[in-house]
Amino acid sequence: MSQTPDPLPSTESIQHEHPDVMGGWLRPAVFGAMDGLVSNFALIMGVVGGSEGREPVVLAGLAGLAAGAFSMAAGEYTSVASQSEFAQAQIDIEREEIEDNEEAETAELAAMIAEKGVDEETARQVAEQIHRDPEQAVKVHALEEFGVDADALASPMVAAVSSFLSFAVGAIIPLLPFLLGVDSPWLSIGMSLAGLFLCGAVVTKVTARSWWSGGIRQLVLGGAAAGLTYLIGEAVGAQLG
Repeated sequence: MSQTPDPLPSTESIQHEHPDVMGGWLRPAVFGAMDGLVSNFALIMGVVGGSEGREPVVLAGLAGLAAGAFSMAAGEYTSVASQSEFAQAQIDIEREEIEDNEEAETAELAAMIAEKGVDEETARQVAEQIHRDPEQAVKVHALEEFGVDADALASPMVAAVSSFLSFAVGAIIPLLPFLLGVDSPWLSIGMSLAGLFLCGAVVTKVTARSWWSGGIRQLVLGGAAAGLTYLIGEAVGAQLG
């Protein structure tokens, strides 16, 4: 007489949650803002070093913001669109293979399941159950064979808009004091260094580095880039003057 298998234990007692180890939206958003901040901070400091008055700084800062944001958006759109189109093409190929040779594809899936430590008979039964729904089989094969979630392909438009906005947010920080009529660069420098530290600290949410270490590292790197660009602008301005 066969016995009914014991029910699986409840998962209600499991309280812990893992963060998104792949970074999710946080990593691209912060890095986009950081890119905008560093590039426009350095550009503005270069213009400050090589010119006089607020007008050239404002013009260069606005041009740097617009050019960088549109460039980021266009590049991100093309990159994500190409990646998504390639992934979709591979999914379509897998769908055709399953339609044309379902038995072999079922055996292939069973072998992949068995490699995870499941006994061969159970793996075969699981594979057969999955293949009862052809679209589900396509999704499982895509995930197992080339690591693509068919239901979660990235949107090129979302990537482009997100990159544009995040870059613009970072790029506006060093420019804002000049837009408000401040002639001295020191407020821009202070805001930019604070923004660099904040971005570096936030990035540590998806790394093992301490927040203060990440913040200081980004502050030093971004500050060095701006300082070197200032010296270059000062040297070029002296030659042109």
